[in-house]
Amino acid sequence: MIKFASAFLLALSVTIWAVPAHGTAHFISRWGHRLTGVLNSLHLTHSSQNTRRRATARTLPTPVRFREDEAHGLLVKTWVNDAGTFTFAIDTGAGASIISPRVAREAGVGIVANSSISISGLSAQRSSNGREAVIRTLAIGQPENYLPSKGLVIVSENLPDGLDGVLDPAECYWPLGFTLDFPAGEISAFEPRQTPLRRADAPPDGAVVSWLTDGTSRRPYVALANGRRALIDSGSGFGLALSLSAARALDIDPVNAREREGVRDLARGQISAQRIAPATVQIGPLVLRRVPTDLLPSAPANAPVLLGRDALRPFQLSFDPINKLIRFAPQ
Repeated sequence: MIKFASAFLLALSVTIWAVPAHGTAHFISRWGHRLTGVLNSLHLTHSSQNTRRRATARTLPTPVRFREDEAHGLLVKTWVNDAGTFTFAIDTGAGASIISPRVAREAGVGIVANSSISISGLSAQRSSNGREAVIRTLAIGQPENYLPSKGLVIVSENLPDGLDGVLDPAECYWPLGFTLDFPAGEISAFEPRQTPLRRADAPPDGAVVSWLTDGTSRRPYVALANGRRALIDSGSGFGLALSLSAARALDIDPVNAREREGVRDLARGQISAQRIAPATVQIGPLVLRRVPTDLLPSAPANAPVLLGRDALRPFQLSFDPINKLIRFAPQ
């Protein structure tokens, strides 16, 4: 549902790419010093923080079922600062957690002083109501099933109706690994220092490939056969989505394009998306054939190639942040 990408300038600006569940890329630019005044705004005690850290260090988060909603993505019950229940979308392409102002109010979330986040989309429509925030705890599935990390948190008024927030598992499960099992509808955690992924352990008809990043976050990219990178994006309802220049580079012929309706970005701007013939892409030894493919003719030249749920649905995907590996296991 939400994605981000590229550029880091002296810790003052971060540009992030994201794609919402209804399939559009947008980016968020964050200006200002990252944690100025955080402790004053949080009203937290060190003892409560340490209690949470000890709890998460002792046990892995339990596996959690998610449900897929066509409009909003992979949905889980979520608690913020022990308040809830809220509905969040699991989004591997987000690079941050995003919460609504209602969640921020009900959960007593502290807003970082003087923080400002500008959100703009591929439509070029802009919104600047985002604020950086810090939360004490984040739990999914059950109120005490705490995740070990929170990462960057953004308060935004532009989440789609019916969605309270977005959860990026690469940020929230850190330093644990996590598995997104699409056929089983489940997300689970593993300890990569004890049960690491290994290239030699590729499953039948699957692959273990490098987890690439853009240098600004833990968002998971993989290398395609021609050297281009694709963002693994569980928040996107697309299969393969790419700009015109990327389509040319991948020898994808955008003939017989059919305009898609109702595709909007997080800034609520209309995005041009055209369904074209299914494509074949290769990720290491893994060949994905007849992947539903959409051309994004208005996408900026630096927009990443996206692999969304329509391409990922047959797989159990495991992400090892320590060894920087991703396993594709067909189910």
